[in-house]
Amino acid sequence: MARILWLTEHYPPSKGGMAESCDRIVRGLRGAGAEVDVAHLTRRNRPWQVERELGGRLLTAPLEDDPEHALRRLLTVVGTGYTHVVTFGGTYAMLAAPVLSSLLGAPLVTLLRGNDIDVGAFSLRRRGVLVDALRASARVCVVARSHAPLVRALVPDAPVTFVANSVDTAQWRVLPSERERAATWRAEHAGGRRTLGLIGQLKSKKGAGFLLDALRGFDDFHLLLVGEVEEAVAARLAEGAVPHSFLPFLERYDLPAVYASCDLVALPSFYDGMPNVALEAAALGVPLLASDAGGLADVADDEIGFTFPAGDLHACRAAVARAAKAGEAELAKLGAAGAERIARDFTPAAETAGYLAVFGS
Repeated sequence: MARILWLTEHYPPSKGGMAESCDRIVRGLRGAGAEVDVAHLTRRNRPWQVERELGGRLLTAPLEDDPEHALRRLLTVVGTGYTHVVTFGGTYAMLAAPVLSSLLGAPLVTLLRGNDIDVGAFSLRRRGVLVDALRASARVCVVARSHAPLVRALVPDAPVTFVANSVDTAQWRVLPSERERAATWRAEHAGGRRTLGLIGQLKSKKGAGFLLDALRGFDDFHLLLVGEVEEAVAARLAEGAVPHSFLPFLERYDLPAVYASCDLVALPSFYDGMPNVALEAAALGVPLLASDAGGLADVADDEIGFTFPAGDLHACRAAVARAAKAGEAELAKLGAAGAERIARDFTPAAETAGYLAVFGS
């Protein structure tokens, strides 16, 4: 069975989709019998420590203002006997992984998320680190099939495997109390319009401003934004671009009531990995208004929502128009098809099996 040294800058108590995905994958591997030591290269002000967890250790290594010292000090506590070294997200994790892989005599597996390759390939600061890791990797895992050509554009002979993200539908449900809260929220805020959710860390790549352009002239939707919004987008909303409400960034298990408040969830990304929001919303039966960016093309199509080519404003407006005209029965049918697809094709068991195959277990 595999014994893995797992380097990451994204692990609980860090917040966000990356940390959630990292935790989910590690728990899946440990639950399948792999031993995983997680080296969390944290940017928080936390003490150095080594703790036992079920299925491995947690090595907390604060980067603070001297990341080079933190990485070198990490070498003194990781130990030996690993079958693999994994890098999952973050420039310093990717920087350290090839060195530790070589010193420990364990093959490197690089798990790329969206920004690692989408932005890293075009970054003066990150590209060298990315290419070094890809060249040193025995296997590169991507969460979007469209990322494989990007990897091979940098390292033509890189061995690439697609492993999709997942959501545990057995644990991901909307409680009756959450449905009641959602109904109350809609009655107080939506004004009879359909609620269109835009949820997560709404960075430039997520296309919030692009969506406002696409919604211009439509009076059918109330936009619910959950998370941090760019100043330019907030300013346009303040000027009355579209009826809207804001909610702050929420922990994952505060989100079912939010999804239940939405008639659709929008993912108008210019580029992306495989957003947890897409899987979470679809799993709860909420149709998607989504571009085909990155892993969204592997999740969404017109059988579970309203899709369009990334960055195509005309096509996005057409998708918005289709969503506005859709009846309640059509939305319910799309939502049910989405929930069925996620429960069938994007399971934690399939995700864990994909990574176990990479590790030869």
